[in-house]
Amino acid sequence: MVWIHGGGFEMGSGSSPLYHGESFARDGVVLVTLNYRLGALGFLELGNVDPAYAGSGNLGLLDQVAALQWVQQNISQFGGDASNVTIFGESAGAMSVSTLLTMPRAKGLFHKAIAQSGAASAGRSPEQASVDTAEFLELAGLSTIEQLNEASVQELLAAHAAMGAARMADPEGLVEKHRSPLAFLPFRPVTDGQEVPSDPLAAVGQGTAAGIPLLIGTNLEEWKLFALMTPPATTEEGLLARFGLVSENPAEALQAYRSEHPGASLADLEGAVLTDFVFRIPATRLAHAQAAHAPVWQYRFDWRSPAWNGMIGAAHAVEIPFVFDLVHDHRLHVLVGPEAPAELASAMHLAWIEFARAGVPAAPQLPVWPLADVTGRPVMLLEAVSQVALDPEPLTTQFWASAHLAED
Repeated sequence: MVWIHGGGFEMGSGSSPLYHGESFARDGVVLVTLNYRLGALGFLELGNVDPAYAGSGNLGLLDQVAALQWVQQNISQFGGDASNVTIFGESAGAMSVSTLLTMPRAKGLFHKAIAQSGAASAGRSPEQASVDTAEFLELAGLSTIEQLNEASVQELLAAHAAMGAARMADPEGLVEKHRSPLAFLPFRPVTDGQEVPSDPLAAVGQGTAAGIPLLIGTNLEEWKLFALMTPPATTEEGLLARFGLVSENPAEALQAYRSEHPGASLADLEGAVLTDFVFRIPATRLAHAQAAHAPVWQYRFDWRSPAWNGMIGAAHAVEIPFVFDLVHDHRLHVLVGPEAPAELASAMHLAWIEFARAGVPAAPQLPVWPLADVTGRPVMLLEAVSQVALDPEPLTTQFWASAHLAED
């Protein structure tokens, strides 16, 4: 099993305590974690500056491909099986996984895929990548490839930090300008027609990843992690304005979410729609696209962490210690608290392993996990007592099925 870490394509490391492989090794899995170039070093598209550098916007992905090639060539020396490789990742790592499904260079390097809280919706068009590159070069005080090559890593990191600060100074204006809540992440993969030949979601729908089983899901309250860093809307008018950034029908969206979440506060409604827009709906679309070509299973992680006085809940990344069966690790109690259910961690960990080993997620503690299909949405709700729901969020799912995302 090969783990690709998250961090918005800007931060993170495969050596984080979150990803310690002791439990996988204990249970007979050879776990590989990797690093890849991040930020401008991994995702700065320079093709418009100099055609010789076309494709530089996906260097981070090519690092991942190189790691998978290494696995094919060497994993047998560690007791691994090069003919049974599963890639899995969370957040930017999951976005990477869903992009690798469609990359010609990655074909044949893995055989199953798991995407946790991320799908193929994070990519940029060449036009958007050019805008991001121009902004970065201006902040760095650079205009040519020669100047860029002579710049120190410290200078590049300073420009990177300045770009992030400039974008976060006016998050609402940023999202409105770029029509995407992901605009605060300027360094993401590029659909460049070369390394990533076409839109990954469309490519998956056309069968590019045929035959590769997929396990995919999100957390119930993904946006709660980001809500800790951004002030919520305080009026209904403000909420409608924010809904208008992600939907062409903000009033209809608000009605659907109020019906699905009766009594919810404005902050909770905002969190629900952003959870869906950034995470759940892209994951559902990818699941349906792949279900026509391979077995697909979906999950939703519902267990609410008591950490931070309950402010985190079932937020982004809370599932990771469960997948790695590390809820006992005191270093991770800041995320899950000191009394996270060990049985749920064991169940998820074993289900992930069984999927990697045999192609079907299963664990003694879980009910039978039904396949998704191109229309249905059976979802395993992972919590203290896990259960299967045929469509856990029918009203909002139906809204997104008939509505267009504002960036579509």
